[in-house]
Amino acid sequence: MVDGAFHGVFPYLVSPVSPSGDVMNEVLDRLCNDLIAAGVHGLTPLGSTGEFAYLTWPQRRRVVEVVVKAARGRVPVVAGVAATTIADAVFQAREMQELGCDGILAILEAYFPISDEGVHSYFKAIAEAVTLPVVLYTNPNFQRSDLSLAVIDRLSRIPNIRYIKDASYNTGRLLSIINGAEGRMGVFSASAHIPACVMLIGGKGWMAGPACIVPKQSVDLYERCRRGDWDSAMQLQRQLWRINQVFAKYNLAACIKGGLELQGYAVGAPLPPQPALSAEGIEEVRLALTELGAL
Repeated sequence: MVDGAFHGVFPYLVSPVSPSGDVMNEVLDRLCNDLIAAGVHGLTPLGSTGEFAYLTWPQRRRVVEVVVKAARGRVPVVAGVAATTIADAVFQAREMQELGCDGILAILEAYFPISDEGVHSYFKAIAEAVTLPVVLYTNPNFQRSDLSLAVIDRLSRIPNIRYIKDASYNTGRLLSIINGAEGRMGVFSASAHIPACVMLIGGKGWMAGPACIVPKQSVDLYERCRRGDWDSAMQLQRQLWRINQVFAKYNLAACIKGGLELQGYAVGAPLPPQPALSAEGIEEVRLALTELGAL
């Protein structure tokens, strides 16, 4: 298990699954090793790009087993836990700790709206079920019940809830979280168009799918931010925006998996009924990766 605080670039790993439903261990192992060689600071299986909502529990478990084994303690593995019930979330979190993960990315799935008290109870139960650091995940674009600032403040006072990955793209909200947490909780951003801004206001790094296909560029951006070389960082940030422009037009998992296929990783297509990337999309991803020197 890796010790120390989480920071830097954590790619949201894809979940390579064969048509027969088997996790493709070798390609996932190779991807993990190559990402570590490229300098990423951690690995996050079962994030949004990992298609957790489309995987069975045995598939989720196997993905994490492969990633933990591939990491070999070189970088922290922060595994996604997502459920609609507290009981299931607690079960998953304990399993992830048993598998040797270094942290939990806590995700709330909801069909019916949930009150602030219910949201708080869900994340509190996950934190109390494990001794690992917990990263709260908030993404109002996809989640039916999101974390309010008041709930985030309450959760930040639970000792092992130490980070939040906020995908709202709202820097004002992020400033409110950073100011309110008073150093109790570090903030990670999402995607490829806002990390430099989040680093400028005190963020710890970012957890995002695009880092799977542009890991070196992502690490370079992080290092420029760490040095305070903001002009250079924003120059690279503007280049990375090209990736997000493509992703906004197509399915996220399809874009990342399509990009990895272009780079020689046989990760396959997104799990049905999600569509595979179209021929037009493949060419757009190819062009964006070529422009960034990632192909």
